[in-house]
Amino acid sequence: MGAARRALAAAGILGVAAGACLADAPAPGYPNGARAFQANCAVCHGPAGAGIPALAPPLVSYPAHYAGSAEGRRLLAMTVLNGLYGAITVEDKHFDFRMPEFSSLDDPTLAAVLNFVVFDLGHAAAGTKPLTPADILAERAHPVDGAVVREHREALVHTGA
Repeated sequence: MGAARRALAAAGILGVAAGACLADAPAPGYPNGARAFQANCAVCHGPAGAGIPALAPPLVSYPAHYAGSAEGRRLLAMTVLNGLYGAITVEDKHFDFRMPEFSSLDDPTLAAVLNFVVFDLGHAAAGTKPLTPADILAERAHPVDGAVVREHREALVHTGA
């Protein structure tokens, strides 16, 4: 069995286990975002956003951190609109993947997904502003490819933003 097939098989097993854990979780504050996340993101990041080893990074910490700054919020919008590809390190784990772009989804849906990730999965700090459809629209006007998104992320990581 190839590495990709093993990772997808592991994702399925982890998805069932995480799904059982989600049954006990409180109702999400962003239910539309939760539905769109499960339909579009959970296959790679897992139903609870914990990531899939060797496939996709966890989303339970760094998106909430990024949502606290203007450039971080911009990165979140850029990522869902344009995808992200190339090597990154998250929580001391290396990932080299190609996240697809989701620009076919409308701005309210993408904002809801990001808010689900930031607040429901990531438990962002008090005072963190929810992302708005206008935040997504502002980035939609400046399309880039996923490698540029990765470079922008690396710059933020190095500045601590």
